[in-house]
Amino acid sequence: MKKFSAAYLIIIFGILYIPIVTMMLFSFNSSSSTANFTGFSFYWYRELFVNSRDVTFNALKNTLILALSSAALATVIGTAAAEGVNRMRSKLAKRLISGVTNIPMMNPDIVTGMSMMLLFVAVTSFIGIKYDDIGFIAMLIAHTTFCIPYVFLSVMPKVKNFSSYLSDAALDLGCTPIQAFFRVELPNIMPGVITGFIMAFTLSLDDFVISYFVGGTTFQTLPLLIYSMTKKKVTPDMYALSTLIIVVIFLLLVITNIRNDKEERKLLRANKNNKGRLIGK
Repeated sequence: MKKFSAAYLIIIFGILYIPIVTMMLFSFNSSSSTANFTGFSFYWYRELFVNSRDVTFNALKNTLILALSSAALATVIGTAAAEGVNRMRSKLAKRLISGVTNIPMMNPDIVTGMSMMLLFVAVTSFIGIKYDDIGFIAMLIAHTTFCIPYVFLSVMPKVKNFSSYLSDAALDLGCTPIQAFFRVELPNIMPGVITGFIMAFTLSLDDFVISYFVGGTTFQTLPLLIYSMTKKKVTPDMYALSTLIIVVIFLLLVITNIRNDKEERKLLRANKNNKGRLIGK
């Protein structure tokens, strides 16, 4: 049984990561061939930064701005939603709102993209402006919408585990409700908030389907640019750029996991110390 489990894990991880490793390997290829690895070289990385077209870096800039903005908005809205839902007294209302929040996650991307596109077309037609004039705003609203549930799910367990007595104690000591939240509760749920932000950032960074339907002709992200290249040929400098993005995201995830582990260890130590004091008394 153990051998079967190990083989199953190897197959699953192979299916998931072999395509990524292959792309990263060919980003170091000395030639432009996508079939034969002719030699190890940093040529395409130099091409990326030296002779790359302005279109590529403009698309990368748009992608990063959109990902950071939508992740920040989704984090604020998702954290506020988790806090509000947790304070509701009605269990039925909690279940209803939690279910509605999960709809963007369960919806196929193509359905979300088409519905968003129809909404923005109707709104722009009603206002009397061109759809391309709201390219960035439309993309920002769409990306924020599908990122909110992931932030909500990341923050909600931390909010549930937080003891309300600490906030009550802060209020008794003279804090306003806002001060009690930012000084007492937010530091305790921060690991969930950071995890939600990074998850929202990565989801927005590599989104294609929703961006394809919602994005206008004036605002192009990197996934849309790469898709347009597939009609002809994707140059290996795109492999180099994708490799750099993967490495950066991987480092962010490692840093986040290390920080979360440290926070959990601190909480465990604090709980043990408190138990020891209680037993001593």
